[in-house]
Amino acid sequence: MIDRERETPRRAREFCKRLFCAFAPLFLILSSCNDNETPPPAKGAYEAAPVTPLPCIPNLDGKIESRELTPQIGIPSTYLVTPPGKERQVDLAGRTNASGKLEWSFAVDYADDGVASLSAQKLDGKWYAGSFGGVSNPVVVAVDVAGRTEGVYTHDESGFFLHGVASAEADPPEGRTLLVYDTPIMLFRFPLEAGAAWTSVGVVRDGRLRGLPIATRDTYEVSVDGAGQINLPDFILTQALRVRTNVTISPTPGQVTTQRQVGFLFECIGEVARATSKLNETEENFTAATELRRLGLAP
Repeated sequence: MIDRERETPRRAREFCKRLFCAFAPLFLILSSCNDNETPPPAKGAYEAAPVTPLPCIPNLDGKIESRELTPQIGIPSTYLVTPPGKERQVDLAGRTNASGKLEWSFAVDYADDGVASLSAQKLDGKWYAGSFGGVSNPVVVAVDVAGRTEGVYTHDESGFFLHGVASAEADPPEGRTLLVYDTPIMLFRFPLEAGAAWTSVGVVRDGRLRGLPIATRDTYEVSVDGAGQINLPDFILTQALRVRTNVTISPTPGQVTTQRQVGFLFECIGEVARATSKLNETEENFTAATELRRLGLAP
């Protein structure tokens, strides 16, 4: 017969012995750490990386200086663009808002808009680079959003100039284009501010347009005639300038054609919107744009 009074203490002692064996390694480890404790190295305070300064900060003074429209190589701008063959209704005159400020609204989000990314590039390596060998510090930007045609530009303290146009490919299916102006066309004259206006003429001799020989005299009539707020699908910019450009192309051979462009520029960003008219448009504030491009976010 089992003596329960003696058996219970014995089992308790056995349980405690097993419990000690199970926890002995942990106890030894903790004891070892305590006996040979090495203080952890002191940690310093977190230091943030230095802030990279922006190349340009708008001061919203109602005008755009040369330094506020400097091309940045390789930095893309994304535009929402009307699909080919479709027109957009535009209000280029704008309205006076409740604050007494001129305001243009281009904020409609069209489902069929395309997204185009444009950026300034170097002239080096282009097939037509040799035709612009005498141009100092040129940059290349696509003329059309499809990137089939590229313009060669320069920028200095006095203005932003177009030196010529070329097809992006040396031998595209539609034929090569290479138009080099004997005198560059001043697209923007600095400082850009309301009331400024100028005319610039460029002549092309022995040019090529889609493979055909051409000579042309191109006249650009430019005026800055408004400042105010512009509303875009993804941005509201409070101090934009409206720049009107009327281009007259007088080719030989061929008939004279005109086309209007109304662009909106903002300090340190550049062109944020542009409406292009039909050929031979007579209305300054045309309402049907064959192309409307607006600075926006890619989907």
